[in-house]
Amino acid sequence: MDKAAVVAGIAGELSETERAIDTALTHATGMVQTMIAGRTTLGISPIAGADSQAKVMAAIAALATAREAVVACHEEMAKDHRRMGWGTYAVGTLDKPSESESRPPVARLRAV
Repeated sequence: MDKAAVVAGIAGELSETERAIDTALTHATGMVQTMIAGRTTLGISPIAGADSQAKVMAAIAALATAREAVVACHEEMAKDHRRMGWGTYAVGTLDKPSESESRPPVARLRAV
């Protein structure tokens, strides 16, 4: 396998990992919405589902931490790639923000 194929394979896996975490976050947040809607529809007290809902919210927080780590990994890999002088390899979306652009603030989950 040549260098370009190896780099493209790693970049593809990184992109798939980012996408998988985003998909998991989407499903988990949808589950919280469904839980709340179902409880409301059935007229069940919010206390009844509080523990299970808290568990899903903890999972969402863990997924957010995982996403943050994978994004940081992406940034480090890009720096390594440039340091090694390997040029440009594009896999995934091409409309990525530049490193100099500031990121929007990250909403943090907190217990109430």
